[in-house]
Amino acid sequence: MSDLFGTTEPVAPLAEALRPQSLDDVVGQSHLLGPGKPLRLAFQSGKPHSMILWGPPGVGKTTLARLMAHSFDAEFIALSAVLSGVKDIKEAVERAKSVLANSGRRTILFVDEVHRFNKGQQDAFLPFVEQGLLTFIGATTENPSFEVNGALLSRASVYVLTSLSEGELGNLFDRAVTKAMGTLTFDPAARERLVGLADGDARRLLNLLEILQTAAQGAGISAVSGDFVQDAVARNLRRFDKGGDAFYDQISALHKAVRGSDPDASLYWLVRMLDGGADPLYMGRRIVRMASEDIGLADPRALRMALDACETYERLGSPEGELALAEAVLYLACAAKSNAAYVAYNSARKFVSEDGSRPVPLHLRNAPTRLMKDLGMSKDYRYAHDEPDAYAAGENYFPEGMASVNWYHPTDRGLEAKIAEKLAWLRGQDEKKRGR
Repeated sequence: MSDLFGTTEPVAPLAEALRPQSLDDVVGQSHLLGPGKPLRLAFQSGKPHSMILWGPPGVGKTTLARLMAHSFDAEFIALSAVLSGVKDIKEAVERAKSVLANSGRRTILFVDEVHRFNKGQQDAFLPFVEQGLLTFIGATTENPSFEVNGALLSRASVYVLTSLSEGELGNLFDRAVTKAMGTLTFDPAARERLVGLADGDARRLLNLLEILQTAAQGAGISAVSGDFVQDAVARNLRRFDKGGDAFYDQISALHKAVRGSDPDASLYWLVRMLDGGADPLYMGRRIVRMASEDIGLADPRALRMALDACETYERLGSPEGELALAEAVLYLACAAKSNAAYVAYNSARKFVSEDGSRPVPLHLRNAPTRLMKDLGMSKDYRYAHDEPDAYAAGENYFPEGMASVNWYHPTDRGLEAKIAEKLAWLRGQDEKKRGR
């Protein structure tokens, strides 16, 4: 719409134009908004309380904060932790004081991406939350346990929001087409592809619809097909915050699928992460870790295969090199499993960190000079290759006075079964030697 000076008012994006105006309009989050559920009860209570809304992008965090302010007839102040500082917080506090003094209304302070506020910034509004001047609502995509000040966290209820299901996105799609797409129609394949590209994110779905509407107008078409969606919408990577919770959740799922010997699930999570933009060499490093931690000596070839996959990717790049990563993941998932080396290493590390610096026994020290030999270094050392079966039975390789330890317990799986037999035989030789 133009005014007398010819300027044009900005047109609200589709996601803003279709923002729910009541709780019943909200799509998804039935575990919080259904009858008798926590957030529904909070709205019905008539008394707002501080809360943190934790969930991925595009699931309604800002919408719920706005609806709460409307429901309680409260002043709504929105800050972005990315753009705001202590000065903005102080201005918000002064505005809240003015509103309370002039109208008696409460103020809801909504902080988007609250995890990006440092401790000092979070502390700046904490006293006013405690006084009741502000009702704080924070939105975050990160685990508040790690990112939000403990004092603030203790004064706020945490509600976990989830990605929208395909069915919920489908309902939102139908609503948007009916209300905002005019005569533009979409065939079932187009609907399916758009819902898939949205990947649980309502805002992304509406943004994609807006892009398609413009593209369809430019192409002079009134019916959108699946092929048109594929051509008109640049391939969207799945929601993937490198370094965020989604990233580490997916890494965790991959690691556990490999550990659980499920090759198909392992391949799924690997491809999901690569599709989402994960650095393939980072994935390679994690695969190397899995080979060491969960397979170990049950199949030593696993570690070599993981390292080879990294080297192959470095030589071939993407996408050819990703096949080597997939091959390694499949091998690891199918390999015999043992965390015996991992457990033994951690046990030894814990012992050493808590123990004193014990001297190396004289018979184990190197003696390259005559003086060192005269001091008794290397004296009485038994060269294993000169002993029967190349084993110096009964020899002690620990510091003097150190109690006997047994950190490594090989399993009966894969090569470790053979290792266990060998170690049992060697221990038997020790007992024979000491029993003489």
